[in-house]
Amino acid sequence: MPRCRIRPPRPPALPRLIPFPSEASAARNAPRQNALFACAAVGATLLAFIALGHDGRRIAQLAMLAAPMVLWLACPLRSVRLRRMRAALVWLWAMGFALDGVMRAYLLDTYQAAPDGAMVLGAAANTNARESTEYLRMHWRSAAVWSAALAAAAVLTGMFVRRGARAASASVAPGVRTRLSFWMKSLVLAVLLLACLAYASKPWRRLHPAVFWTQWSHSVHALRAAWADQQQVRDRMMVRAREIAPVPSEAGPSTVVLVITDSINRDNMALYGYGRPTTPRLLAHKAQAGGQMAVLQNAWSADASTLPALRNMFHFGLPESENPPHLLSLARAAGYKVWWISNHDDLAIEQQHARFADVVDMVNRTPGRASASLDGEILDCMQEALQDASTDRKLIVVHLMGAHPHYSLRFPENANPFDDDVDAVETGLVKDGRSAWVRRFRQEYDAALLYHDFVVSELLQQTRSTGQPHDYRAWMYLSDHGQEVGHGSDRAGHSPSTASGYRIPAMVWRNREALPDGAAQRQPFRSDWTAWTLMDLLKIHWSHQMPERNVLDAAYRWQAPKIPVAVESFSR
Repeated sequence: MPRCRIRPPRPPALPRLIPFPSEASAARNAPRQNALFACAAVGATLLAFIALGHDGRRIAQLAMLAAPMVLWLACPLRSVRLRRMRAALVWLWAMGFALDGVMRAYLLDTYQAAPDGAMVLGAAANTNARESTEYLRMHWRSAAVWSAALAAAAVLTGMFVRRGARAASASVAPGVRTRLSFWMKSLVLAVLLLACLAYASKPWRRLHPAVFWTQWSHSVHALRAAWADQQQVRDRMMVRAREIAPVPSEAGPSTVVLVITDSINRDNMALYGYGRPTTPRLLAHKAQAGGQMAVLQNAWSADASTLPALRNMFHFGLPESENPPHLLSLARAAGYKVWWISNHDDLAIEQQHARFADVVDMVNRTPGRASASLDGEILDCMQEALQDASTDRKLIVVHLMGAHPHYSLRFPENANPFDDDVDAVETGLVKDGRSAWVRRFRQEYDAALLYHDFVVSELLQQTRSTGQPHDYRAWMYLSDHGQEVGHGSDRAGHSPSTASGYRIPAMVWRNREALPDGAAQRQPFRSDWTAWTLMDLLKIHWSHQMPERNVLDAAYRWQAPKIPVAVESFSR
């Protein structure tokens, strides 16, 4: 007899859970809220970096230019491939604006300059890849800080872009409603309308990083191309010089030497009262020469970088005037044979100034800041120029590296007597709160000045001892600009934002006629008026003379240069 299978009773069915209306609404709105939150986070990150490099209404203009791609992140897309492509494009878009902000912020913080300013464009056009690498090696601390900020922006932006993409994809899932409120729709439409107006406006549109940096690159290339061949410009200036018809005011042999150095701050020279013995040879020359040598105690540059400083110097402080004369073209028109002896390898300087000379001797063939060519290499070339018997009238321009960064390459190896020397200067730097790396740069800078003292004093000695005793000889020395090495701030390098970037040494020697006395030597002097003084040393008479700008003339009248730094007094 078959047995009956007894099945266990089924458990009672659990009651079906039905979400409350508020919970269901929150579940439907969560993807949309996450997408909007991701948009807001990306937008806030972008706005922070835009504000780093811009101010005022430009922040709003850049924000409107950046808005469309950020809002696109919240749009629902069904295709996985399209969502990935959008995430990558939005990230690249955001990083373009972030990189623009970081670049501008770095230039503002370091040089108080905009990327399209003349100083930055000129420096970029005059820099090769190797020099850029060397610059980063010296300023790696600042570069590291800004790079870290950019890396943080990359990570944050990438995280929120991915979150927004996931949220937007969830919002197109079955049963998920993605309607926006009336006010949210109105806000999005208003932002998009403003963005359309921003792209329609040329002044706004050219602020976009892609447009701005493309145009910036074109400007740099155009400037570099203009420097590459300036023969026509030089020919016009020579014609102009002959029309002016400068003539020597005295007969007989004449030798004039102009020594231009780089990045020397007079505050670091013992000749000017500095606490370290950085200029023993020049002090000895001053004691021997007496009234034949003048040390201009309050010399200033009108520029904090080399290219504009030399342009001002050789164009009589009038580089922007119509058809300004060039000092070397006038000297040649007056019958001088001109030499240009340089320890720089610089295309811009060579094309704009050196090629006016009859003889160009570029001793240094290694471009960049890391060039280890010492200034002493030019001494033999100087001696050859002085011994040249082809002419009685010579103008010799010597362009030195001076203390151009890197400081450690401007003096021979193992020739730093100030290394780890705890003296009054070191104690003062510690008291002023200067960091260890700035104090180390100061030691290297002072060692560079000690070697520089040797080279400059040799150039002066060569000038003093050349030719016959009755031959006329003159010598002038100055720096193109100064250098900040812990004087006014805790940094080292070019400094258009502090007075140290403009404080320079200047000296004059001649073997005839006493130079101005001590009181006159304390008058302020500006380097962009150098050519007026040098025309006096050359004994050239011309119709455009301005004795009020010649520091050696009794009619000299000081006028303060327009520099972007508040200077309490130019007389100290």
